[in-house]
Amino acid sequence: MYLNVSVSDASNSFQDSELSPQYEKRFESMEFGNGSQVFSHAKRIRLAIADDHPLVILAIERIAGNFPNVEVVSRSANSTQLDESLARGECDVAIIDFFMPGGRYGDGIELITHVASQYPEVRIVVLSRNDDATVVKRALEVGAHAFLSKEDRLELIYVAIVSAIANETYLGPAIRRTLALADAESHARFIRQRLTSRELEVIERYSRGANVTEIAKELSRSVKTISAQKCAAMRKLDLSTDADLYRFIADSGLI
Repeated sequence: MYLNVSVSDASNSFQDSELSPQYEKRFESMEFGNGSQVFSHAKRIRLAIADDHPLVILAIERIAGNFPNVEVVSRSANSTQLDESLARGECDVAIIDFFMPGGRYGDGIELITHVASQYPEVRIVVLSRNDDATVVKRALEVGAHAFLSKEDRLELIYVAIVSAIANETYLGPAIRRTLALADAESHARFIRQRLTSRELEVIERYSRGANVTEIAKELSRSVKTISAQKCAAMRKLDLSTDADLYRFIADSGLI
């Protein structure tokens, strides 16, 4: 079940398959990397939902009703309404649509910054159709605790909520893939900027498992030349051993 499907389909799908007794049992106690625990029945979690699409609010509210000890306390269609609800001091977690035009406090990074500065006790979970890596990183920098794509499965909202309550950062699967791809592309750009075209040819073939002799034959160069170009590339990348080179290549997404 995803956020970009109809409410009826979402609700039916979730109730039919996702909230089996085994599934619900998984959330009775969750332990996090910082040693803290969230016991889903030990503390009432008050949830504010802000989205300019009523069907999305309804879908989240219906799903939240199945989560242990989560209560929806407000629903907002813009930043003004969200601010008014948070000002009452009755919210633990705010689920905020990244794109929510209209309202005194804007949307996106501007709204996240406002909520984080004015209501530091409120944990922020962001939902967005935009999973641009720069946007995600900036949202986390200014105060978001979790970031989910609307392409992610809707029940992951609960994982985001309890992670945020435990002061842990949570990124949905689609967001993690986006960030991993962005990191790989950044590494690849770094390599292309540092190496000559001939050195890059050697490194790319080395990353595919070819040895110096095989590369020399394929590129019609001498073994000595290929070895020299490989060594030059390693110096430019500040790598000392073949193992260092292979790890760098793997981290850069060349293999």
